[in-house]
Amino acid sequence: VQLQASGGGLVQAGGSLRLSCAASGRTFRNYSMGWFRRAPGKEREFVATINWSGRYYADSVKGRFTISRDNAKNTVTLQMINLQPEDTAVYYCACSPRPFTRVISSAAEYDYWGQGTQVTVSS
Repeated sequence: VQLQASGGGLVQAGGSLRLSCAASGRTFRNYSMGWFRRAPGKEREFVATINWSGRYYADSVKGRFTISRDNAKNTVTLQMINLQPEDTAVYYCACSPRPFTRVISSAAEYDYWGQGTQVTVSS
């Protein structure tokens, strides 16, 4: 599986961005897809995930970020609103083709990673 993330950029606090991740693979609809981020000097952290079991968000983004997917286009999207400076990070999409029956939020459970896209939020 190959993943290609796009949509990052520079935005002022309170602004919005939409990240997209295009995936290869003929059974995309069965994949768990997630977004993670790594801020400067910090560990990688979970942001959001979606699979057949549902959607799950980190507390820090709940109510501001929405993850969705288009199985016909093999894409997953992260809509981000009310962005804050603490959201500044490199955002990575990730994929697990394994048949999980629950949402998965641990990076160790994802097998494939995109190259990352930079999101910078100015105050």
